[in-house]
Amino acid sequence: MAQTGDPDGAEPLEGTSGVVADADADAAQAGGEPLSRAKSLTIGAVTKALSQEFPDISISKIRYLEDQKLITPRRTPGGYRLYSQTDVSRLRTILRLQRDEFLPLRVIRQELAAGRTEGEQIASPQPGTDARPGAALRRLTFSLRDKGAMYSLEDVVEETGAERRLVAELEDYGIVAGELRGSTRYYDETQREIIRAVTELSRYGVAGRNLRVFKTSAERESGLLQQILAPSLRSRNPERRKEAVEALENLAAVASHLKHLLLVRDLRRIAK
Repeated sequence: MAQTGDPDGAEPLEGTSGVVADADADAAQAGGEPLSRAKSLTIGAVTKALSQEFPDISISKIRYLEDQKLITPRRTPGGYRLYSQTDVSRLRTILRLQRDEFLPLRVIRQELAAGRTEGEQIASPQPGTDARPGAALRRLTFSLRDKGAMYSLEDVVEETGAERRLVAELEDYGIVAGELRGSTRYYDETQREIIRAVTELSRYGVAGRNLRVFKTSAERESGLLQQILAPSLRSRNPERRKEAVEALENLAAVASHLKHLLLVRDLRRIAK
């Protein structure tokens, strides 16, 4: 049956190595810049090449990263994606930053723009710098002291691909809380990324009411960390309060890492 739209659902012929067939490589060259056949892979071949390190990789996930402007493969006149070795290396970097450092796509985009490459690790703390657990993660994720830029509902919907009714549902369940300014509702960076994450979950049938477990878990963790640092957070000494907030950010990163590991442990039992 003929297909319309994205042709990658039915890939062009490949050799046993996963290299794009000659006709498609030549077609890519017709676009202007020559592309080496030996280094031009279809999306299926890329998925297969990365599957050993990233078992959950899929064609749809690669397409999603392309939608988020994180990778930009070439296309043949027929619409097929062609990935160079540079594209594959960039994709591997993105997947490792997600898996190993738990970074949201916004931060990954910043890391790539700053020149982050495959195999590059977070530098070890230098003498005199913050070497406490979670410090490296904290520096790369959200700050508790700065909400960042504010985004209108229209901006959030456009950037995350969320439906307005989903955002309204998240408001109803207390997952996000927009700030009304005049007749426009605004959301900070963290809330925007929450909406983006929930939009991805909604593709698997997860609704707002299913997110109560996440909200309850986050509230309990927040309460625990608050108890640990309560005296310092209530201090009248500005320097001590500043140190307490830094410690809170570090603890939050460690707690997030621990929660992820526990989830992986339990999911491995399910996958057996």
